This record gives sequence, C-alpha cells and structure tokens, in this order.
Amino acid sequence: MSEITVNNKRPFGFYICSMAFVLERMAYYSAKGIMFFFISYTLITGGLGLTKVEAALIQSNLVAFTYLAPLIGGYITDRYIGARYCVPVGLLLMAGGYYVGSTATDLTGMHMLVILVSIGTGLFKGNVSALTGSLFTDKKQLDSAFSTQYSFVNIGAFIGTTVLGALYMTTFKQGDVLGFRPVFQICSAICVVNAIWFLFGTRFLGEIGKKPFKAGKNTEVKEETEVKPLTKSEKKKVFAIVLVSMFSVVFWVFWYLTYLAAYDYGDQFIDMVVNGFEVPLLWFDSLNSFACIALGPVLGALWFKLSKRPQGDLSLFKKLALGLGFLGTAFLMLVLAEFSRGVGADATSKAGLVYLVAFGLLLSIGEMLFSPLGNSFVTKYAPNKMYSVLLGVWTFATFLAGKSYGYLYALTSKFSVIQAYTAIPIILFVCAILLFSFDKKLVKLLEDEELENKELV
Repeated sequence: MSEITVNNKRPFGFYICSMAFVLERMAYYSAKGIMFFFISYTLITGGLGLTKVEAALIQSNLVAFTYLAPLIGGYITDRYIGARYCVPVGLLLMAGGYYVGSTATDLTGMHMLVILVSIGTGLFKGNVSALTGSLFTDKKQLDSAFSTQYSFVNIGAFIGTTVLGALYMTTFKQGDVLGFRPVFQICSAICVVNAIWFLFGTRFLGEIGKKPFKAGKNTEVKEETEVKPLTKSEKKKVFAIVLVSMFSVVFWVFWYLTYLAAYDYGDQFIDMVVNGFEVPLLWFDSLNSFACIALGPVLGALWFKLSKRPQGDLSLFKKLALGLGFLGTAFLMLVLAEFSRGVGADATSKAGLVYLVAFGLLLSIGEMLFSPLGNSFVTKYAPNKMYSVLLGVWTFATFLAGKSYGYLYALTSKFSVIQAYTAIPIILFVCAILLFSFDKKLVKLLEDEELENKELV
C-alpha cells in the first residue's frame, strides 16, 4: 500500500503538511496585518497615502477571495492534477504576490497582490488539508490529527502577528519611514522556502496526491477510474457536508464579530491597566493564538482517547454543537462585564480585564471544537470525485461569513450591549440545540456509505 499510516504514531508526511501551514500562515497573517496601514499611511511614513476606506476594501478582498479560491483549486485537483503538484505552484504564486506588494506604488500593485495570493491560496490551502486527510486510512485518527494541525496553523499566525508584525515599526524603520516593504519581501521569501520544504517532503507522502482525487484518496490506483454519478449514499453524504457548512456560516459570522465586539467594547469599557501596565488591546489576538496552540494537542489527545472507547468518539455534530455553545457563552462574558460596571454607565466606569480574558478563552475553545473538525469531517466522508471541492465548500462558508459580519456589526450597533450580546448567544444556543437534537438522524446520513464499504470487504 502506498499510504503511510500507523495506529499510535502519525506519519512524517503529516508534519510536512503541518509545517507548510506554519510558514504559509506566517506570511499571510503578516501581510494581511500590515496591508491596511501600508495603504492608508502617508507617503512620508512609507505608505501609499490612500484612504482608510480603500485600505479596508483591499484587505477585505484579500480575506474574502483567499477563502473563495480553494473551491477552484479543489476542482482542479479532484479532476485534472494531483494535489502535491498544485501546492508548490500555489506557494510560488503567493511569493510573487507578496513581492509585487513590496514594490507597489498604487492600488494596481495591491490588486495584483490580492489576485496572486488568492490564486496561490486556492492551489495551496484546501489541497494541503486534503493531503493530510489522505495520509490516514484509520478515520478515527482524523479528528485528533486535524486538531493538532490547527495548532501548527496558529503557531504560524502567532509568529506572523507578533514578530513580523512588529518589525516594520522597529528593525526596518528608517527615520519616519516604516518598514512595510521589507516585511512584504520577507513574506515572499517565506513562501519560496516553503515551496522548497514541501518539494523536499513529497518523498514522505508516498503515492498520495500524485493523481487527481477522483482516482482515490488513499490508495495507489493504476486502472482508469470511470466517472460515475453519485450514489444514493454519496448524495446523503454531500448533503450532510453542505448542511454542516451552513452551520459553519453561522459560527464564523459570529466568530468574526467577536473581534469587533472585543475591540469596540474593550476599548471603551474594560480596564486594561494591570499593576500600572496598560495591556495592549491587540494582545487579544495573541491570546486567541496561544489558546489555540495549547488546546490543539489537548483536544487531539482527547478525541483519540474517546475514539478508543467501545461506544466510540462523540459525533462531529455534537462537537460542532459544543463549539457553537462555547462561542455563545463567550458573548455572555460581555453581558456579565456590562452588569459588573453598571448597565448603560458611561466610559468612566470600567469592567475588569478578567471578562475580556474569559471572552477570548471561551471563543478559542469554541473555535478549536469547530474549525479543525470540519476538515476532518469532509476528509472522512467526501466522495473521491468531489473531495477537494467539498473541502472548498467548507472554506467557502468562511468566505460568506467574512462578507457578512460587517453588515451584522452595523445592525448590532443600533442596539444596547445587553440587547445585542444577549440575542447573539440565543441564536448560537438554538443552533447548538438543533445539532444535538438531530444528531442521530444526521449520523444516519453517513451510515449507509459505511455499511456499503463493509459489505465490499
């Protein structure tokens, strides 16, 4: 058999893919973080001297289209080209995009950055997840593997937002000119190094990803694979994936809203001073990354341990319901903060920092219960002929959420803190209850396919 898998030890190819995510996310979050300032800062300070509105639009396009592009990349690797060949091409396209950004003198250059990075991400992101899932023939290992890989993703994000995110203000600063351009160049170099790393690591992937996924995820298929219509059980499986993706839109639209809520409420009504030191509000991002890094191995070990029970692991639907529940509980921390400082009091009355910390920890737990398990779910149940496309559908749900949360924030701003941040948890709790209530019926959508596989053995 060409796949590399063991019962209690992950294949080295898993770490090849995980490290590829670390480097790619390091570059992406660095570039995304400084892009807004680079575009909107004055020419004297090293920026493009454009408006904040233009900066926000370019940044939002980068976020949105890097979540949309994996649908196209997935279609290519499902039908035409092996995923392992698309990944390094995607990384080199991203490298080109970041380099163009470093030389940009107007919005045309930044638009080119968005185009190249988006196309590159489309060839990279979903395909690396697809390769990761294909390394494991034991489906019970996937929840654990993807939870652990999510920690790798957050390591890259943390380094990008802290180390590289500070270099433009310190090391690369020349007088009044901030070092935006050198940071973009570093991002480009990181992607080139990442492409070399991945090409080196393909030897540890066996035969996985050499053929389009319609030929099979885990096995080396020598014969021609006939493209047949989806079977009844495969249609049920696709329906389950699309349904879960709809819940993903709900989760992510409120998850994105947490950042606006935290920065808006925290800036006005949270006492950020601890023993004379003013805690930067931007450390809220660091708290989320740290929590996700720490929780990845813990939850990975928990899912692996639960999978060994006679009754097996919790179903994905229950785990996603828990994720929605924790996210809803996070918003309640702001409600408690409002009560602690006095409902409707002016900004001179502050709530303790502990409420914001609890808010960040709870949303991170919810994120870790929800986000990495979606990739695991699609990897387990997606038909071969739609494997990468359905991974792209999961990502597309995040694209929809990213385009929607700004409008939701505008809506919630019309209401008081108590009204807005009580209504949001109610919506999330209702979604969680629905997933718990229909868990058995949802699981049955997947059982036929598993039974058919057993009959073929």
